[in-house]
Amino acid sequence: MNITGKITGIKYKVFLADDLQKVQAASFDINEVPTACIINDGKHSFAISRWVSPKRTRSYPYERVYNTLNASKKITVIPIVKDEGATGDRDFIQWDTVSLMSLLDVFVIFAYYNKAEKAGNKITNQQFDNKYVLQKIKEIEEYHSSALHWNINELKTNFHTILKKVVLSYKKIETKTKVPLHGIKGLQNFQDKIGKDVSLFMEFSRGKAAQAQSREFVTKQPKENLSTLSKAKITITNYLGGNYFFTVDEIVITKEKLFLVEGKHSVNSLLPSKGDIKDGLLKMILYSNLVETKVDGKEIECSPILELTSTLLKGQINSNSSAKEIESFFTENNFSDSQKKLVIRLFEETKSNDFTVNIKQGSLNRP
Repeated sequence: MNITGKITGIKYKVFLADDLQKVQAASFDINEVPTACIINDGKHSFAISRWVSPKRTRSYPYERVYNTLNASKKITVIPIVKDEGATGDRDFIQWDTVSLMSLLDVFVIFAYYNKAEKAGNKITNQQFDNKYVLQKIKEIEEYHSSALHWNINELKTNFHTILKKVVLSYKKIETKTKVPLHGIKGLQNFQDKIGKDVSLFMEFSRGKAAQAQSREFVTKQPKENLSTLSKAKITITNYLGGNYFFTVDEIVITKEKLFLVEGKHSVNSLLPSKGDIKDGLLKMILYSNLVETKVDGKEIECSPILELTSTLLKGQINSNSSAKEIESFFTENNFSDSQKKLVIRLFEETKSNDFTVNIKQGSLNRP
């Protein structure tokens, strides 16, 4: 089954973003501040988030970006490469990550690590070059075009310079920690395949993302709880030229509609964590803005669903339930005031953005 869709623009209202801590630029260190915060230099103010890996499936980077979406100007700091050691992973930034950030109007600082500590036969506690990050923040302060233009321009004019910094920094880290890292050949291949042409980066990344999508398609994640085995692949294109390769947790197809279900599950709590929920919401931002959705080439209306399940819950509600039904569900499951507030705000976000949230009892074992 081949599911495709297009995004021509993003319209979305955020309700669950955290109140971000404000940090003064004079004392700012990207490695020490919260993973999402506000940086202020007296004249300019930005919401800034950081990734701990260029791979989007590690450590909930979507939640961190989500928390900054209410700000008028948003920055995210992403390592273009993260090498954990020859016996560990080495991840590279992907074009579709850049394209997604551009679509959300988020300025990307393509950064690199220059410090790390030894942990057995791997390295850990990798830290960004803070001086470089601050330099880029100042450049963005003076940049008056869109995040899209910034991100593309950085790829065209600065990407190879950063890759050289990556090579030099990891050589120093390898020497200092005495931990063998992946060879330089892979970085050179990465650089050669990208060249100075962004389109080559796009094609290189699309191949890698499509491979990852195929791997995920046959893998059940531990935080998914679904009533069927109907995983499906979806490829989203947008006006920026980016392709997003996602695996939808569950799909339901009727004659008139395609339901795209993103599932989040909890074993020990009444609700999945806030991080899990926000990770799911970033997928909802995409799915709720899809147009021209097609299944095997045939156009069909798309209806996104975020499904939250727990082994501890009794009964179920959804974002279309009546106030009486919701209150009864809260009482039956002994929801705390903070849990009630979370659900109510989540439902407000749902109704403002034209998708559905289901909250119900579930287990990791499918019937």
